[in-house]
Amino acid sequence: MASDKTAVRKILDKVKAEGRTSLTAPEGKLVCDAYGIAVPKEGVATSVAEASKLATAMGFPVVLKIVSPTILHKTEAGGVLVGVKTKEDVERGFTTIMDNAKKYDPKADLLGVQVQQMLSGGQEVIIGAVTDPSFGKLVAFGLGGILVEVLKDITFRLAPATREDALSMLDGIAAAEVLKGVRGAAAVDRNSLATLIQNVSQLITDFPEISEMDLNPVKILEPGDGVVVVDARMKIRRVEPARHPRMRDLPGVTS
Repeated sequence: MASDKTAVRKILDKVKAEGRTSLTAPEGKLVCDAYGIAVPKEGVATSVAEASKLATAMGFPVVLKIVSPTILHKTEAGGVLVGVKTKEDVERGFTTIMDNAKKYDPKADLLGVQVQQMLSGGQEVIIGAVTDPSFGKLVAFGLGGILVEVLKDITFRLAPATREDALSMLDGIAAAEVLKGVRGAAAVDRNSLATLIQNVSQLITDFPEISEMDLNPVKILEPGDGVVVVDARMKIRRVEPARHPRMRDLPGVTS
């Protein structure tokens, strides 16, 4: 897998130098780009005019999201608008999101509004990573979107994950049959999903200060079109916990 470690190092060092523990959405996009993790077309607007120009260039509909290193839960802050279909709605949406963010946290550092291509349809999954105090870096996989909160159907493997590990994760959740195609639906692109899992696991292995990653939802597009990460959240910490000897079999983990 080709990766740009220098680009990621530069971003993480900047975040740490500013005393932050999380990456903004644009920073997360750059990290994803560096490790071959596909994301939708997007850009950051700092004015109504910029937002309108970006949306028109990438095509409607679009999603608008607040960009702020101090607002981690954008939806709670009224900082997300989905399915924005016209130039006029983008202009109104930019103002609404900025106003909502200011009301939510008057002291927040507002960097602008992310304008993102909206992808419709497709099965949604979640791919993430956590740092376990006993086992170290773990990569996670499960059904995404709102289902991850409802079903909590997640499986884990130690990082870095092998190709065999990644493919086994697709069969390691209770809802594995959904990925194989049910009621006439097409089976998902297993190879693209496995590659994404491997890329994420390699990223957190190369940069252990990334303590958490949450790619949700990851949209599985039509056969041949691969997978795209719609939203990426990443957290870092300065001190890495002590690592215990590696174990391939984790107690209580679905395999």
